[in-house]
Amino acid sequence: MDEIHTVEQMYALIREAILNRHILAVSYHGSIREVCPHVLGKKKGRPYALLYQFGGETASGLKPDGSPDNWRCLRVDELTHVAVRRIDGEWHTAWNYSAMQNCVDEIDVRVETRAA
Repeated sequence: MDEIHTVEQMYALIREAILNRHILAVSYHGSIREVCPHVLGKKKGRPYALLYQFGGETASGLKPDGSPDNWRCLRVDELTHVAVRRIDGEWHTAWNYSAMQNCVDEIDVRVETRAA
């Protein structure tokens, strides 16, 4: 797949990934991360995304899949690449999804949680 580079294109791809539960590969501060995006919108006027990271690189290290410590709140304008990693695949998340949603003040789109 083609990599997306402009902030507007990255925002649109993250938005589509949330609506369709696509898994993304993003580059943030030089680290490639595999993520499932959950929330997209703005905080203090800047575009932010709440992502659940399950693979790739991270300075703080990854905990086991499903851990509430793998949430990442990233500024979209600090990403350098966004690409769809997998259209179909296991969706990764953690039990504290709603508690973590302080990342975005003005929500554009979010993943709908499924009732247990």
